[in-house]
Amino acid sequence: MIALDSLFFDDLLWTPLLIVLVKVLVVFVIGLLATMLMVWFERKAIAGMQNRIGPNKTGPFGILQTLADGIKLFFKEDLFPTRADRFVFALAPFLSFVPAFLSFAIIPLGGDFRDGNSGEVTIFGQVTRIQLADPPIGVLFALAISSIAVYGIMLAGWSSGSKYPLLGSVRASAQMVSYEAALGLSLACVLLLAGTLSTSGIVAAQATITEWHFVSTGLVPFFIFLIAATAELNRPPFDLVEAEQELVGGFNTEYSSIRFALFYLAEFMNTVTMSALIVTLFFGGPQPIAFGDFVLDIPLLPNALEGTFWLLAKILVFLYMYIWFRATLPRLRYDQLMDWGWKLLIPASLGWFMLLAAQQLGRRNDWNIFLVTGACIAVLVICYLLLQAAISKSSSEREQQGTMF
Repeated sequence: MIALDSLFFDDLLWTPLLIVLVKVLVVFVIGLLATMLMVWFERKAIAGMQNRIGPNKTGPFGILQTLADGIKLFFKEDLFPTRADRFVFALAPFLSFVPAFLSFAIIPLGGDFRDGNSGEVTIFGQVTRIQLADPPIGVLFALAISSIAVYGIMLAGWSSGSKYPLLGSVRASAQMVSYEAALGLSLACVLLLAGTLSTSGIVAAQATITEWHFVSTGLVPFFIFLIAATAELNRPPFDLVEAEQELVGGFNTEYSSIRFALFYLAEFMNTVTMSALIVTLFFGGPQPIAFGDFVLDIPLLPNALEGTFWLLAKILVFLYMYIWFRATLPRLRYDQLMDWGWKLLIPASLGWFMLLAAQQLGRRNDWNIFLVTGACIAVLVICYLLLQAAISKSSSEREQQGTMF
């Protein structure tokens, strides 16, 4: 994937190799620092919402508390349950931790995308992008990596040799299947309008606010993607895989020391990565806020560096949103979790994708766009009524049959 960097279009020299190695190091360091700061930010923000102080002893404003916790966990005793599969038990945390960093590799961290620019910058005479890699299938790569991450949770619960972690891992697999389809269909709406799978190409297509896919797709795909992504991250209110009231601690109950810390870091790193992906797909990524010809410019900053500022500002909004969810929303019941995924999000995302596809086809063939949209809405309403009738019929039949056990 790194070979797809524009640095390697010419002869292979030491300077391009060193630039790529620096990129790898920067992405790794940014990932660790972002995770550490996210843990601190979440603890302080929730403490403020609940009228508590939060971390305030280690470092200024308690900012080094996460580092202190990591050091403590690193030196704690590493336990292996007697009935555990030792190899899989040791492997599972890395299957959750490593994909979190790999997903961050395709996020454009800056660059100049204004006036039709592709985000490329010149570093030491070499033209490159401010991202580790920009493969033509970048979005599919992110989906594949996010699907791999759930194996860490599944194998952790299965290999522990305990019933409660196993129940947590089974919940994780069912939750992933239920919301992966809605996530993919909402993402397909973005790809339909952008016409590319490349993350830099998707960012370049969102020059102004009206071209942000949050607006151009009609808001619905964004909200479906946000809900499905929250479920994929196992964040509240979808954190049933570690529901302490039911499962003691969930899939990671038997873990301790640094292996537990890896799961903890993976959760927060995935939150940062998913926020960056949402900003890239729906809010222009490093693109500045622009209304038509007016661009909200930051003086004294070059465009490439200004893009990094805008990216961080947008990501921070979504990180706070995830913290807000955690502090305010109650955990769903498991039947509600399944109903949201199968009966609401998947039909809604599929119907909206068909609507956008019909509009795109109408524009290409010079059809009356209002007539096409009206016909599509009528079909979708009929499909919705039929779906509700089928669900109602199934519920009434289950009530008549009564409980089987």
